[in-house]
Amino acid sequence: MSRIFSFPAPAKLNLFLHITGQRANGYHNLQTLFQFLDYGDTLHFELTDDGKIDLLTPFEGVEVTDNLIFKAAKKLQAVGQVSQGVKITIDKVLPMGGGLGGGSSNAATVLVALNALWQTQLSAQTLADLGLELGADVPIFVHGHAAFAEGVGEIISKQNPTEHWYLVTKPNLSISTAQVFGAKDLTRNTPVIDKTNYSLEQCHNDCQDWVINHYPEVAKLLAWLIEYAPSQMTGTGACIFSSFATEQEARYIQSKLPSGIESFVAKGANISPLKHAIEKLSF
Repeated sequence: MSRIFSFPAPAKLNLFLHITGQRANGYHNLQTLFQFLDYGDTLHFELTDDGKIDLLTPFEGVEVTDNLIFKAAKKLQAVGQVSQGVKITIDKVLPMGGGLGGGSSNAATVLVALNALWQTQLSAQTLADLGLELGADVPIFVHGHAAFAEGVGEIISKQNPTEHWYLVTKPNLSISTAQVFGAKDLTRNTPVIDKTNYSLEQCHNDCQDWVINHYPEVAKLLAWLIEYAPSQMTGTGACIFSSFATEQEARYIQSKLPSGIESFVAKGANISPLKHAIEKLSF
């Protein structure tokens, strides 16, 4: 019986997100601080000898060949000239359209895990470059360390923000990243900050104002949370994170949430759980 290997695909938070400009090709110049959470999806890999990539967990409304998990595996297989195949299943807990980077994290876990399992021996930077072709956030998950990111998200500098406890909440809706970044009235001219000399208290999320103006459910939840703890949206939303000093405080506020709100409590992690899992891997 063949062995199944399991690896985490953690969530991320954007502790802030500044949009500093837009390029001629439509991409946005960003500055953001990424931190991982000790919470996320889990991917399971069973190696095969037939060369086929099989994603056995269906995603509603997404063709297998369009899924980032499948694309990442095919890309690594081609670049690494791998003859083996793999069967992949996923335990999905991260919400779609939440701003937690679930799809990008899934793709990064495929690249990092299969690089180890297939023994393709590609460098982290090569994997990150492959990941960037799949999505702007994939490289940060590949490198696996909290970081200040610039450019479209690919210029990365390691950072070590405080590892708070977070209550992460999501109203009952999904927000399209493409819709937010395509909005004409989105702020795109925030001044560039010095990554070596700034304070988080002076930073914000440029997507948040647009989202709360167009999604009253997010505005209402954010207003409720701010009464209890520092709270802001992550990424393009719809998830909001609230910072606490202890797990107990976070869970207490979680117990008071309005009905119909998805939520979880997690600890910030400057080293990705995926990085720890790869280091522990043994065949």
